[in-house]
Amino acid sequence: MLKHRARYHPPVRHLTLALLLATLVVTTPTAQAPAPPFEVVEATIADVHAAMRDGRLTCRGLVDAYLARIAAYDKNGPALNAVILTNPRVRDEADALDARFTASGPVGPLHCVPMLVKDNFETIGLPSTNGTLAFEGFISHKDAFQVARVKAAGALVLAKTNLAEWAFTPYETLSSILPGYTKNPYALDRVTAGSSGGTAAGVAASFGLVGFGSDTGNSIRGPSSHQALAGIRSTMGLTSRAGVMPLNLSADIAGPMARTVTDATAVFQAIAGVDPDDPVTAAAKAHLPQDYMAAIVPDGLRGARIGILRQAYERDTTDPEIVAVFMRALDDLHRAGAVIVDPATVEGLAEIRRPEGMGPCMGFKHDINAYLASHGDRAPMKNLTEIVKSGRFHPTVRRQLEQTEAGPANGADSPECAADRDYRERVRQAVLKTMDALALDAFVYPTWSNVPRLIGDLNTPHGDNSQFFSPTTGFPSVQVPMGYTRGDRLPAGITFFGRAWAETTLIKLAYGYEQATMHRRAPASTPPLR
Repeated sequence: MLKHRARYHPPVRHLTLALLLATLVVTTPTAQAPAPPFEVVEATIADVHAAMRDGRLTCRGLVDAYLARIAAYDKNGPALNAVILTNPRVRDEADALDARFTASGPVGPLHCVPMLVKDNFETIGLPSTNGTLAFEGFISHKDAFQVARVKAAGALVLAKTNLAEWAFTPYETLSSILPGYTKNPYALDRVTAGSSGGTAAGVAASFGLVGFGSDTGNSIRGPSSHQALAGIRSTMGLTSRAGVMPLNLSADIAGPMARTVTDATAVFQAIAGVDPDDPVTAAAKAHLPQDYMAAIVPDGLRGARIGILRQAYERDTTDPEIVAVFMRALDDLHRAGAVIVDPATVEGLAEIRRPEGMGPCMGFKHDINAYLASHGDRAPMKNLTEIVKSGRFHPTVRRQLEQTEAGPANGADSPECAADRDYRERVRQAVLKTMDALALDAFVYPTWSNVPRLIGDLNTPHGDNSQFFSPTTGFPSVQVPMGYTRGDRLPAGITFFGRAWAETTLIKLAYGYEQATMHRRAPASTPPLR
């Protein structure tokens, strides 16, 4: 029997009259006050660009401000432990952008956007470790496709961020390349989720403007939920994974994490596209170009039909505070003009099963071996067998590495992959059948059913709701902050999930909800520097 089940009832609206008394105080300034220094805490891309146009900020000044915050708070003070390394050339790169700005204006829509990049993205001139000692010192000769795209739009790689080693776990951020856990800046004894927890903690603490994460089952959306961020997981094929170290290419996605939906969308606009180095993106040709920033509009929720996907989050261990916050979120959606459809059940899911005894389709062994082979002599290890023999990884991942290495590496033409493709298609059709029957624009559900765990706790319910619907279907999801629990202290998030190639719709809905509620706030552990 499901506990904490709450049925959504639209709020009853009451009309009240209030008398407003306004007092106008007129003062005459005696002198022009100097403009205050630019504050980077919670700054947006628009804030930065406005300050640069006004002459109040340089790219070098912005970079220095973020580096000062990293120095003060990442290994000192609250010691978030989110950053593996900062880019030693970033100040020179900022100076070059300032010179170009003076000569001809901004380089592009992401001009001087200092980015935090998860350390499974290849970056020219910087190590890319995947969080593991097995890759210590590996420096690629090229940028990941998404890194190259944002650089072309004017962005800077400010720092590489910590991740759960090999991107294995969605529950905590712990690697062998950076000793110790990455901490949640909202509660230093709590996890960031995984595996993109370093990026999430850094963006939440204003160590950079925006960041990159990767998401195989959870790791853009989960860390964004735990740190009150917006995160976008795209339709499979809309964004390239080339240059991102794989976990399982049947579900791997890479994309943006930001403090606002607008900033996440600005990065998404730059990275969506076809890439010959990632054949799955060939499907995007029929759906591009699109102006995703056009979805940043007021009243985006008005008239939208949104279904409550109870199958995603209702279980015996669901935390009642999460349910209460989610019910308030549904009220907010309703007040903003959305039509709430409850229930919105995907029928027949229980009958759609993977064949029993069927091995994996490709997966980590197949994909990491192919990735290493593609780098030839540059690769620090040649294959998974060599990695296991090296012992250069955290003890917590040994069992998973050994079991995976002992298993099959089934290729795309294997019976296992044929069965996997059939299974995913049947799940897709079940989701679409429900959306069509109910005329839904999107589903919603709490991104996690439970609050962030205490660091080191692997026994209490984890609450991750992200592993099934988006990864299995390849359909997109957008995560947005929906409030706080445990004395208004621990962030919780809401996920908007929809049809393939419907990013514009989901961004519009997520932005509408964000603007109607404005739940995002800075963590107290990393205040402005004085």
